[in-house]
Amino acid sequence: MVLQRTFNSKLDIPAREARTPSEGAGSKGDETLHPGEGAPSPFIPGTSLQFAWDSTCLEALKKCPRFYQLSYIDNWRLKGDAIHLRFGGEMGLSIDGYTRSVAEGKSHDDAIHDSVRALMDRIQSWDPEPRTRSEELKSKENLVRTVVWYLDHYEHDAAKVVTLSNGKPAVELSFKFELDFGPNDQEIARLRREDTREWSRANEIEEAIDRLDTQRYTICGHLDKVVEFSGDQFVMDHKTTSTTPGPYYFDGYNPHNQMSLYTLASQIILQTPIKGVIIDAIQIAVGFSRFTRGITYRTGDHLEEWMADLRRWLRAAEGYNEEGHWPMNDTSCSMYGGCRFRDVCSKSPKVRQRWLESNFTQDLERWNPLKPR
Repeated sequence: MVLQRTFNSKLDIPAREARTPSEGAGSKGDETLHPGEGAPSPFIPGTSLQFAWDSTCLEALKKCPRFYQLSYIDNWRLKGDAIHLRFGGEMGLSIDGYTRSVAEGKSHDDAIHDSVRALMDRIQSWDPEPRTRSEELKSKENLVRTVVWYLDHYEHDAAKVVTLSNGKPAVELSFKFELDFGPNDQEIARLRREDTREWSRANEIEEAIDRLDTQRYTICGHLDKVVEFSGDQFVMDHKTTSTTPGPYYFDGYNPHNQMSLYTLASQIILQTPIKGVIIDAIQIAVGFSRFTRGITYRTGDHLEEWMADLRRWLRAAEGYNEEGHWPMNDTSCSMYGGCRFRDVCSKSPKVRQRWLESNFTQDLERWNPLKPR
């Protein structure tokens, strides 16, 4: 069933339009490198306290508060190209473009032609410089062939894209909804308690309450597509990997922050009993690409629990911000192939700044979940 909770929600359905190569980089990968221009800040003005969160920021906070601070407050990025992010983003754009063309009535071959032509335009000036074996596999040549092979493989896909009430396919959907609490709720509650005890300061306290920002927390993000499969509806998400995706690979998506958020968001925005997420795993290897599909389900109880935990995670972030200290979770340093800040955190605190400046670049703007696509 649809999660029973009241939210202020919004679904943004972008119009299909031509994209230049630089705008093509505005796919999922390059948003990390070039945050949104013109979008409102996701932080409370004058603070390092974030009110607008997406799955990327939440995952960073849950993995390690210090990692979150370095990545999304201090804006440190590894020098060089984010090859994995760019490759996955271009795959997603190409699949979405194909789906839209088919929805407009074009044939399979014509839709592939349009999708690949747009892809070639976007990556024309992309010149990746791989540093690892897995990055070498994600070349421009492998990208183009994988797109073609994937689209041929799923030409007669049993998972059919849902059509929205406006007649458009449910592809590349941006969502945003407010929670029923905000960053300053605890301080406002404290002042109200004080107001009942100190009548002589009532006006002063009320003025302090009025000055506090009443901004609610906002959850936002982007869905690849929503599909119907075997009579039920699912979000569909694409993941690229260099390993062979078997049962162990798909088990890693339950529990999983992103998949729970996507299921919750789709239920709230579409008001439809979305069952979970279909994960299209795309293995990139030498001389071939392999496509495997798995499903991760979420019940209403799962989502209620995720929401309860989310409140506590955001309250924890408020505490870290107030203390000015984001603690290191040293149990995560070697996970996922090793944290990119592991070499920095292993050094004495006195010299970490020099290591950051030597091996990372600092973005002028913070990553912005509110940036529209």
